This record gives sequence, C-alpha cells and structure tokens, in this order.
Amino acid sequence: MPRRNDRSNRRRTGRERYDKRPVARESSRTPEQTPSQLRAVERLLSGIGVPEPRPFEADRFQLEALEAIETQDVLVTAPTGSGKTWIAREEIRRLLAAGKRAWYTTPLKALTNSKYAEFKLEFGAENVGILTGDRKENRDAPLIVGTTEIYRNQLFDAMREGFDVATDFVILDEAHYLADEDRGHVWEEAIILSPKRIRLLLLSATIGRADEFADWIAEVRGTSVRVITAGPRPVELRAAYLSNELQLFPLFGADGGFNRGLERFERRKPENTWRRRR
Repeated sequence: MPRRNDRSNRRRTGRERYDKRPVARESSRTPEQTPSQLRAVERLLSGIGVPEPRPFEADRFQLEALEAIETQDVLVTAPTGSGKTWIAREEIRRLLAAGKRAWYTTPLKALTNSKYAEFKLEFGAENVGILTGDRKENRDAPLIVGTTEIYRNQLFDAMREGFDVATDFVILDEAHYLADEDRGHVWEEAIILSPKRIRLLLLSATIGRADEFADWIAEVRGTSVRVITAGPRPVELRAAYLSNELQLFPLFGADGGFNRGLERFERRKPENTWRRRR
C-alpha cells in the first residue's frame, strides 16, 4: 500500500504542474484560401514538372571551359542547374582514356558519396575510388572522389615524405568554401600546395568577386587562371510560404512585391500583462 506521504506528494506535484504549466489553448485555424489566392497558387505551380526529353547540347560556357582546362586552371561560376559537373565529367572521361588520373573533391561526405555512386555508374566501379574520414574504397583507382580535407592531407604527406600526389587533375567542387570561417583554410592550402603540373578546375554557384579569386590563384600557383561564367539561371526559383494547415501561398504578389496576404501569419508579440508586486 502506498504511504500517506506518497499520496500527498503526488497530489502536491499535480497541483504544482497545473499551477505552473497551464494547458495551452487550442490554436486558431487558418481560414480557407480565397479564389484569388488559389489562382495565385496555380500560377506559382504552373509549368513545374519534368521537361520533355531532347538531345543534349552543350552550352557555350561548358565548351569554353573544356577548351581552357587543357592548358590552364579554370574557375567556373554558374548558377545551380547550369551543368558545371558536366565539364568535370567530360574532362575526367578524356583523362581516363589517356591513362591519366583525377581527383574530385567536395566539402561534404554526403555529396562525396553521391558523386562516388554517380561516377561508378558512368566510368565503371573499377575506375573509381572514394576517400573520406570513414570510408576508403579502391584507393588506387585512377579517379578518386573524396573530401577536400583528405586531398589536402595527401599534399601534406607528399611534402613530408617526398613523393608526388598521384593525380593529374583536381576538381574543387563548391570552391566558395574557401571563404568559410572554420574550414576555408583547407581549400586555401589545397590550392597553394597543389603542384603546378596538376591542373585545377574550381566549380561554384555562389562565389563572389571571381576575378579577384582567380588573380590570387594565379599569384600563389604561378599559373594562368581562366574565369568562365554562365548565363542566366536555367532552373527558375519560386518562393512560397507553407502554413500550418498545409496551405501554400506565393511569397510575392502579381506585382512582384511582397504578398501582403501573408501578414496574417506574422507572429504577434503577447501583451505585457506583468504587474509589479507591492
């Protein structure tokens, strides 16, 4: 049988819980969308889907980059979806056919794993290896996919032990990570320490002041660096707000300005009901 003190403690605890943490009121529901709001959502979603298949045709900036990479370092800055990786794949294909080697670096293990799976399908599993902090497979393959830190570490090992890094070409994907406060020094060291014989292809969708970046690379490496930019974004971005009731509202109105209909979702500050005790 429970003791009297136990029962009184439970009763006291229950009172304290309800006194200090009252049950929250039921949240208000979002009103149904008006016909004009529904039409705005239809406009927002119109045209989204898988485009009809058609023969691939390389863009001008892709062909320009492929031509330049044979003799220069190349910095490609192009919006997401423009086809930056296609440049890397085509140059890798040419190098493998010539019996040469390449490194593809990324800042994230998840992206490294994704590229590893993609390149194995394209170039054959026997030709592709992966090196990350927790995954090392087929490390003697002519094409290595790995994090930038692993490539940088190989450069340090080569300096200490007096051997050459076994690659002819390095792709630095997401090269704008050089500006990262915590990890940027890894990209900086990878660029500085890469021998001149190794050509670099740097890819980024968000890098700023590309010409200044290229000038710095040329200065520290003693090479010629070509900056190549793409045209407008091929994949349009559309912004919307998803309410708690799973209703979709365009972020911008028909006039291109902020959708004022979203103001009702603004979080209101509670009124200050605190009173000074006497």
